[in-house]
Amino acid sequence: MEWQQLEYFRIVARTEHFRKAAEQLAISQPALSRSISKLEEELGVSLFDRIGRSVQLNHFGKLFLKRVENGLNEISIGVQEINQLKNPYTGTVALSFLQTLGISVLPEMIRRFHQRYPLVDIQLHQSNIFTSLQKLLHREIDLCLISSFDPYPEVTWYPLFKEELYLYVPAGHRLAARTQVALSELSKEHFIGFKEGLGMRKLINGFCGQAGFTPLVTFEGEDVSTLAGLVSAGLGVTLIPSFHGVSSDKIKKIPISEPYCYREIGLAWLHGNPLSPSAELFRSYVIEENLTPGND
Repeated sequence: MEWQQLEYFRIVARTEHFRKAAEQLAISQPALSRSISKLEEELGVSLFDRIGRSVQLNHFGKLFLKRVENGLNEISIGVQEINQLKNPYTGTVALSFLQTLGISVLPEMIRRFHQRYPLVDIQLHQSNIFTSLQKLLHREIDLCLISSFDPYPEVTWYPLFKEELYLYVPAGHRLAARTQVALSELSKEHFIGFKEGLGMRKLINGFCGQAGFTPLVTFEGEDVSTLAGLVSAGLGVTLIPSFHGVSSDKIKKIPISEPYCYREIGLAWLHGNPLSPSAELFRSYVIEENLTPGND
């Protein structure tokens, strides 16, 4: 049974006439008759009652037409969707990103991309680094905007920019009035850190190691908003990117004078896995146009 046979059957059912159907399909009437006969032979039943020069659907034909209509409509929708995906200017991009980037970097990046390519649909997925990489490996997303991570052989990561990390302390903290702080001054502080296994935990441990100490982590969290909330409650200090989700009356942001603390943000994709045309368009545009903070 072929798709073309089903389309021929549908047209004959609509016109109730082989000659008219053949004219509409731009084929010969004998060719159309052979196609319908072959279809009936495969099904093992007759689909039409012949009445003179006309035909009418019988009980089997009416039942089959209902399914054929649904099936052909679904196929038509599928063809349209594939054609949209093939067109880089009307397709879809599935992009995962870190929560903090959704506050600062991502909105401007998407805005500028959409100014040039307004019909590309960008589906956004907010996740931590580990979850983003798992989604990428399972092909649930096309790209992810994340900080640096331990290498995965299947993943390519292209660095885009550096994002400074700041010290956040409760409003009443002894360092709250300072304009800058050396990281070594925090050796006795209680830290609110990212959970073990997350990239930011390893990164911050490394900076503290450069400053000559191991951070005393008393509370842990998975995202920036949780850490900032715990700081505002007076439970400790933390190192995170610039964050505006907590009132400045409860929490203070202080630059680190030394060492320079930062995380590197980049775009990741599966190595050797062809991207959809729209995802390739987005990747190329972000990299070539450098759609990152401070690059207008």
